[in-house]
Amino acid sequence: MDRETELALVKRLVEGDAAAFDAVYDEYRARIYSFLVRLSRRRDVAEDLLAETWLRLAEHAGRLKPDTRLGPWLFTVARNLYYSYCRSRAIEHESAAGLMGLWSTSVARPSPFEEAAAGELERRVERALAVMPPLYREVLLLSLLEEMTPAEMAIVCGVTPENLRQRLLRARGMLAQELEFGGIRRRSRALREATV
Repeated sequence: MDRETELALVKRLVEGDAAAFDAVYDEYRARIYSFLVRLSRRRDVAEDLLAETWLRLAEHAGRLKPDTRLGPWLFTVARNLYYSYCRSRAIEHESAAGLMGLWSTSVARPSPFEEAAAGELERRVERALAVMPPLYREVLLLSLLEEMTPAEMAIVCGVTPENLRQRLLRARGMLAQELEFGGIRRRSRALREATV
């Protein structure tokens, strides 16, 4: 979306134009959903967070600044909702720990998204992203899939551009290391299990 169209949409959103909301929804829905699925690794969580992201836009559209960049604004909201979800789950897990293990708090099997990934390289990249801490996973997703600039990613992540560049450099290194050595570790573990 070019900047002139984006500024016109922001103006229409501020004015309460429902068609402008629909246009923004059509432009960003799939991208934000993809970001949330890859970040959370759960489709049900991503769907809930996506719906909440659109509710936030509806609630705050009238207060957008005239020069708002819609992509970074929406991805920031989605990211913040994801981390709020993680914090609430951590509190739930903490309080559930005293309930004598009545249910499991971890999922051992891969997500449907991981199972559906096509191609060997794509599966390896998805596996590598899955084991990365969310802090580094999100910058790779914003950079590689959303093709955001470092300045836009810094806005979304709430850090300085320099901090973002360092985080992106570390994330790329972690990805490269996992792609190079992750497969070796899995193969050697499978060989050890086969000989037992």
